[in-house]
Amino acid sequence: MSADERAAGERAAGDGGADERAASEQATDGGAAAPAGIARVPVTRLPLTRVPLGRTTAWTTRLAFGAAGIGNLYSAVTDEDADRTLATAWDRGIRSFDTAPHYGLGLSERRLGAFLRDRPRDTYTVSTKVGRLLVPDPGATGDDLAHGFAVPASYRRVWDFGADAVRRGLEESLERLGLDRVDTVYLHDPDDHADQALREAYPALERLRAEGVVRAIGVGMNQTAVPTRFVTETDIDVVLLAGRYTLLDRSGLVDLLPAAQRRGVSIVAGGVFNSGLLADPRPGATYDYAAAPPETLARALRLREICERHGVPLRAAAARFPLGHPAVAGVLLGLRSAAEATDAADMLARAIPEALWEELRREDPVPGSDPAPDGG
Repeated sequence: MSADERAAGERAAGDGGADERAASEQATDGGAAAPAGIARVPVTRLPLTRVPLGRTTAWTTRLAFGAAGIGNLYSAVTDEDADRTLATAWDRGIRSFDTAPHYGLGLSERRLGAFLRDRPRDTYTVSTKVGRLLVPDPGATGDDLAHGFAVPASYRRVWDFGADAVRRGLEESLERLGLDRVDTVYLHDPDDHADQALREAYPALERLRAEGVVRAIGVGMNQTAVPTRFVTETDIDVVLLAGRYTLLDRSGLVDLLPAAQRRGVSIVAGGVFNSGLLADPRPGATYDYAAAPPETLARALRLREICERHGVPLRAAAARFPLGHPAVAGVLLGLRSAAEATDAADMLARAIPEALWEELRREDPVPGSDPAPDGG
């Protein structure tokens, strides 16, 4: 059993699903009262710039929609609420959407596809993932919560990074999405399958890109060693990196981000709240899907204190921080409600004083890390 399966959906969360749940518990800048210690200030509305992925014609908006939540991550979301969440994100300018077969055993792809079906195809981008095939399991009973999703266990996941499985997986995703193409395809969590993914899955993706079936190819993981191998040994365009370049964890600077910058590979940053701690630091909060160690909680509380002194919510600084690195093209946040979509857009657009970034530099200086992102 893989790390993904053991951790009850933690990879889905790392790609921008569960760790954003805590943000919805915070008051949003769109209407509710601000949290204690945070001054209510006007939100600066900034355009969600489209940024190319690598050297391709694929792109992401600075804020992208992680669709694990609308696949019933941890708890059920109705079709109506999923559609309302997507509509709110669209209204706020989000035009890049990330999904996967893993998310709700295909439910995320079906809901996303239904929402996008009547919108002009050149106005948005979609990414999905390969590496796990969904095989019907008619004898199964119960739900899929062992893997993190509140859906009937009508399929079983089969890990397969073979060339044929890549094409089959993409074809099945397109059928669920109801689209004739996606823009980007990621190899999904090949932690325990790195050699096969490099030897078989990557060449298959490379052929799909050469044929024009997809525009960009990459790998999505919440570690840096294997993605760095892909960056240095292949010609991928983008890495979806979860949780490894945040205000609390900058381990991506050791290997992956410098390699990506040298090779012209884009990074999309997910898991920017490190599974909840940076959204709402408090005793019992989670950090990388386990209870936060005391010293890590203390660091998060200190970061919140600094942000509050400058009148900025910690989650706003956490969401914006990755954009300060030149390799980072965008931030992916998992959204499961209209309130979360509104809050995410407000946090990314919020005016953040340079004095805050300067104090954060002094508080936790890390060579190669310059927390001074642009606005949007």
